[in-house]
Amino acid sequence: MAMFDTNISDTPEIYGQIVQRSKEVGFTMPSDVYIGTLLKTLVASKPKGRFLELGTGLGLSLAWILDGMDAGSKVVSIDNDPKWVRIAQAYFEKDARLKLVCADVGKWLKTYSGEKFDLVFADAWPGKYSEIEEVLDLVKVGGFYVIDDMKAQPNWPYGHEGHVQDLVAYLERKRDFTLTKMDWSTGLVVAVRNK
Repeated sequence: MAMFDTNISDTPEIYGQIVQRSKEVGFTMPSDVYIGTLLKTLVASKPKGRFLELGTGLGLSLAWILDGMDAGSKVVSIDNDPKWVRIAQAYFEKDARLKLVCADVGKWLKTYSGEKFDLVFADAWPGKYSEIEEVLDLVKVGGFYVIDDMKAQPNWPYGHEGHVQDLVAYLERKRDFTLTKMDWSTGLVVAVRNK
């Protein structure tokens, strides 16, 4: 029997509503469904885990993260756009496992002094192309650092491919992370802190 990655049977209940809302408000930067399935699986591997998402958007990836979390887990999701945060809040306001923050990630990082995280999903410029060291320092030993959009996207500005190549080269040189580059979905790097 063949395996088909397009056969996704465990989509979060709220996901379809958020996809529809994204179309209605013209949100053009959603993570795709495959990233969601991977995030759900990785999160499920960390019972009572602590997770960080940089770039909430309307909450498409967040829906998958929450769906993979157990009752004892917590997630912090940050976005700097109050409009998107308000929309996401409406979908997730009853979930006590979530702390949704409207802030500039760079400023938030300067004031954060809490525990490290079992998984960081960096889906925004900060955490990928700026403040990378600060974000990597927040990953626990054995924890995941996940980034997407590593393959050329139609909405990339001129010259962005150079940023992507520099980022991947930087991650490849790090000896405290083990990483896999995946030419799948929008292009992924999944790295695990090893010391």
